[in-house]
Amino acid sequence: MSPDRARPVGRFAPSPSGALHFGSLIAAVGSFLEARTQGGRWLLRIEDVDTPRTVPGAAEAIVATLARLGFEWDGEIVCQSRRTEAYIAALDALKAGGHAFACACTRREMADSALTRDGARRYPGTCRGGLPRGRSARAWRVRAEGMIRFDDAVQGPQREDLAQESGDYVVLRADGLFAYQLAVVVDDAEAGVTQVVRGADLLDSTARQIHLQQLLGLPQPSYTHLPVATNAAGEKLSKQTLARAVDAAPPAAALVAALRFLGQAPPTALALAPVAEVWRWAHAHWRLAAVPHRRQAVADELS
Repeated sequence: MSPDRARPVGRFAPSPSGALHFGSLIAAVGSFLEARTQGGRWLLRIEDVDTPRTVPGAAEAIVATLARLGFEWDGEIVCQSRRTEAYIAALDALKAGGHAFACACTRREMADSALTRDGARRYPGTCRGGLPRGRSARAWRVRAEGMIRFDDAVQGPQREDLAQESGDYVVLRADGLFAYQLAVVVDDAEAGVTQVVRGADLLDSTARQIHLQQLLGLPQPSYTHLPVATNAAGEKLSKQTLARAVDAAPPAAALVAALRFLGQAPPTALALAPVAEVWRWAHAHWRLAAVPHRRQAVADELS
């Protein structure tokens, strides 16, 4: 194995549905430091596979904000909207292996189905044995089978019975767009990502992603799910909950607030220091073990 291949590879993959907010900054800081302090590479990917949610100019604004905050990434920025052929090839492989099937069901037809652990409706298996007479395919699903187990570096041991807790899941949507689950697995594998550090709001997606990795014969990265930043009402910071853009705060102050949220203990004076000084301190003192072992926490007023 070459020295470069032995290096860890992390990534940050924001969705361009709005400006970079404090919740996303936490994932950026955690993934960046976890990769860099191990001498690894850090990649930047724009997850714009869900094109209806993409806000014009948001991707460029996110990249500019990251640069202003002192982040440095390796290689070219990857955009999911330009990788459709790779997703088609993965779906074809799933079909060829008998793992994917066409589905004619609508959301209304599944309205009475049980909820999955992430709040979606669990698929009742209507089209598993073939499309009902007179119906045409609207989407493609993967057969959810088996028990998935993995150890999360912050959230601890995880296990999920896919059939019972997720059900057969969509990989190609009725609107013709590829689902996040398939896109992220294909992208991480092609980029050689070895460590996925992201918010715990995506923890419940991980079993399905590992399942796809197994079906497609792709390597499984390590997983680290950081606490999700919420407002005082317990709502995840997002565009929908009117989270303030990171640009509303001085860069050093925003980075210091993110480090504190992640359980680090930067000196108060760093909030007024140059950004480069904040990063020097962070590289020297980063400890993943100090990150709170919980799925969410209230962010301070800076956010």
